[in-house]
Amino acid sequence: MIATSTNVVANRKVEIRIDDGRHLLATTAERFDAITSDPLDPWVKGAAALYTREFWQLCKDRLEDGGVVTVFVQLYETTEDAVRSELATFLDVFPNAAVFANTVEGTGYDAVLVGRNGEGPIDLTRLAHRLDQRNYAPVAASLRAVGFDSPLDLMSTFAADAESLAPWLEGAAPNTDRNLRLQYLAGEGLNVLAADEIFRALVGSEPDFPAHVFTGTPAQLEELRQRLAARHGR
Repeated sequence: MIATSTNVVANRKVEIRIDDGRHLLATTAERFDAITSDPLDPWVKGAAALYTREFWQLCKDRLEDGGVVTVFVQLYETTEDAVRSELATFLDVFPNAAVFANTVEGTGYDAVLVGRNGEGPIDLTRLAHRLDQRNYAPVAASLRAVGFDSPLDLMSTFAADAESLAPWLEGAAPNTDRNLRLQYLAGEGLNVLAADEIFRALVGSEPDFPAHVFTGTPAQLEELRQRLAARHGR
């Protein structure tokens, strides 16, 4: 509905290419500000190749300095070992990545991994300024349409970073082009309903964020801490 109302396809900045995404990245010298991936379930034949260390390195090589890559990770109908493999592989290439998780009626459901080609934190002040600009009004409207009325609403879905995940990810099986372990790990999760247990293990017991993940005004950072604490019942 949002895509139709804002007529994205007709936007002069949009160029549509019909191709395999990995093939395009492997055969172009272009660099991008953002790359996003929303693959099929990783147990579907071929999908695990979009979660490998080599694919993430290819994405990183095609990002501009400060560029961002995101990927959807399901917590439903999967196993903890599969999710651990996905996160450990991504963090191996993007050690400064952040994990943002979605809940449905308070129960874990899915997540988005955000990797950056650079060491800079996520700037809450800059984000708020951008969304207040007139030319970003369609972006702000699309966020409101899915329940995010402000940048802090969106950022309060933060769940974890590499440092906080290190104990949970210890011993996780990496997913590479040579083994595609994820396809088999994920296959064991078909019809398994363990999303909330995986979400709780991923988030851990401390609803906070390291200082290097976000920057902003003291008021913004304090409000974000309070939002995270409230989300976890504290």
